[in-house]
Amino acid sequence: MIELYESQRAMRNMRKAAMQRGVVAVLDVGSSKIACLVLRFDGTERTGDDGVGPLAGQTGFRVIGAATTRSRGVRFGEIAAMNETERAIRTAVQAAQKMAGIRVDHVIACFSGAEPRSYGLAGQVEVESTVVSEQDVARVLSSCDVPDFGAGREVLHAQPVNFALDHRSGLSDPRGQIGQSLATDMHMVTVNAQAIQNLAHCVKRCDLELAGLASSAYASGVAALVEDEQELGAACIDMGGGATGVSIFMKKHMIYADAVPLGGDHVTGDISMGLQIPMAMAERIKTFYGGVVATGMDDREMIEISGDTGDWHHDRRSVSRAELIGIMRPRVEEILEEVRGCLDAAGFDHMPTQQIVLTGAASQIPGLDGLASRILGSQVRLGRPLRVHGLPQAATGPGFASAVGMCLFAAHPQDEWWDFEIPVDKYPVRSLKRALHWFRANW
Repeated sequence: MIELYESQRAMRNMRKAAMQRGVVAVLDVGSSKIACLVLRFDGTERTGDDGVGPLAGQTGFRVIGAATTRSRGVRFGEIAAMNETERAIRTAVQAAQKMAGIRVDHVIACFSGAEPRSYGLAGQVEVESTVVSEQDVARVLSSCDVPDFGAGREVLHAQPVNFALDHRSGLSDPRGQIGQSLATDMHMVTVNAQAIQNLAHCVKRCDLELAGLASSAYASGVAALVEDEQELGAACIDMGGGATGVSIFMKKHMIYADAVPLGGDHVTGDISMGLQIPMAMAERIKTFYGGVVATGMDDREMIEISGDTGDWHHDRRSVSRAELIGIMRPRVEEILEEVRGCLDAAGFDHMPTQQIVLTGAASQIPGLDGLASRILGSQVRLGRPLRVHGLPQAATGPGFASAVGMCLFAAHPQDEWWDFEIPVDKYPVRSLKRALHWFRANW
């Protein structure tokens, strides 16, 4: 735990140094595409209250370079072939640098998958003086009883979501207030350690410095949920190519995160097998003619299929749109049923509002919102990421929710446990030396 604390602190310091230099890149490593955005910070401070709002960092940065490339070597949101992923990241970063006309050394990356698990932690300490200081906040965060989350897992987020001072709860920042007893609720997300190490190693092989890591589900929620939804409570379902991220926000903080290892690529695979056509053609047919709700007209609407097997009768075929929908709908229903299971496990039924926002490239299937409202039983809307300055029109669709959310995360991240100086009595000397050694080896 101390090792991770130190490495996260070092990445935060790296991010601050990159922002002071004025340029940092955002990398969204997905299963279907890899997106890179280059941000220029103009040095102006963001206005508004603390926390993640709909205009977080809007006054502080501008997108000056953007590029996407087809993802290679990534399955279910995790790196499966290092060399192919390295080439894809290099391609995206170099194209974004070329558009921006500037070299980038630091990147902040997000990824889906890696089996995220959420934990709710609580801690309480007595305030040393009458006024709550930064040291008191650090002590109460360190006092949280961290569960044994198992070997081979690492903490990705550890955010204080609520503070209570004496009898007053619901405080977002207790510093400077007067009281005797300080308590906190912290939300912690752990992921598969191997996924983080592979991504860090891949970024290092691309001659880049990793200045931050985040979950795609968290970044998508930051970008796709409007301020009222983040405040009152809502779930964000990020339907990507290889994985579907689930995040629940309340009081402008993420309070739950999970992922389903199913996505739009699985729908494409079903079409490819069902119609016996190549994956590229299946993707094209899904994009142009796909849907999940059949009407009376769909039996008569025919889709021409051309193959390249050499068998003319097999290559020149046509299928009805109703047949295509019959292939797609069961897989989409399966994905939504898995999401329903995640929401039930999180206790989403007990939330004051039942708003669900669908985003991600796979959320653009026609009729998906109606099907989702029947399966998930809530108010469902399709969400697009918030506009940020300088973002090209091609990068404003739902598929770029994670990338846009990472821009906001880079400009004004929420407080995490490692933003506060850990008390000296919590520091094992041996662990610190091991942490520094581990950090030098990985970054």
